[in-house]
Amino acid sequence: MIVEQVWTANNFRNFNYLIVCPETGEALAIDPLDHEKCLAAAESNGWQITLVLNTHEHHDHIGGNQAVIEATGAKLLAHKNAKEKIPDMDVGLGAGDVVKVGRTVELESLDTPGHTMSHVCLLSRTDQPALFCGDTLFNAGAGNCHNGGHPAELYDTFVRQLASLPDNTLIYPGHDYIANNLEFTLDREPDNPRAPELLKQVGDQDPNDALVSTLGLEKEINTFFRLHNPTVIAKLRAAFPDLPDEPDEKTVFLKLRELRNSW
Repeated sequence: MIVEQVWTANNFRNFNYLIVCPETGEALAIDPLDHEKCLAAAESNGWQITLVLNTHEHHDHIGGNQAVIEATGAKLLAHKNAKEKIPDMDVGLGAGDVVKVGRTVELESLDTPGHTMSHVCLLSRTDQPALFCGDTLFNAGAGNCHNGGHPAELYDTFVRQLASLPDNTLIYPGHDYIANNLEFTLDREPDNPRAPELLKQVGDQDPNDALVSTLGLEKEINTFFRLHNPTVIAKLRAAFPDLPDEPDEKTVFLKLRELRNSW
């Protein structure tokens, strides 16, 4: 499986992706907002985009669909409940459905509500798994729930699905927010041993050659996976004095998401 991460360099800091079968050159374009860069990358490498997949319905993820499809004839895939929100969908995906690219690539659809209620992530069936997570999971952060999402659903997605994936799973998010998210981590957990070192490493990184984290690393530096950490809970109590003495992890997650909304 070939993964081409396409940096859009727009104000939203989007990443687009081409997932390619090395045997056939057939490619899946994920959220190809910058259709010109995605088409150019495919052309320069001799790849053929046969499928387009949207992780969810927001415009900064579907805005390039029409141009890519007109240029390639690709089929459009997205969450099965997004048919009224994403024009001209060809295939609706549910949990466990498999997206095949060429002869060698298989990607499992995960139903991951939270950022929106019609969000899918893709998990590769490879020796080292790769998760293409749209706006559900970011490097050192979690998606917001402002436009059609629900924080409680996002919590369930994190705890019941993402946290149980192998620690060596590669993380490919929909945006480059890592530096800002690491600063939030340090605001919530000033004694985090890994976050300052990583922030120095990525603070001025070239997004055209961005760090690809793993789930194991995320569990070290992503506050939304660190729901039992004593410092996180103590700092949270300073912001929410009515927090129970031993808050459950869902309460901690929801309060962190609330703080992140205005941070």
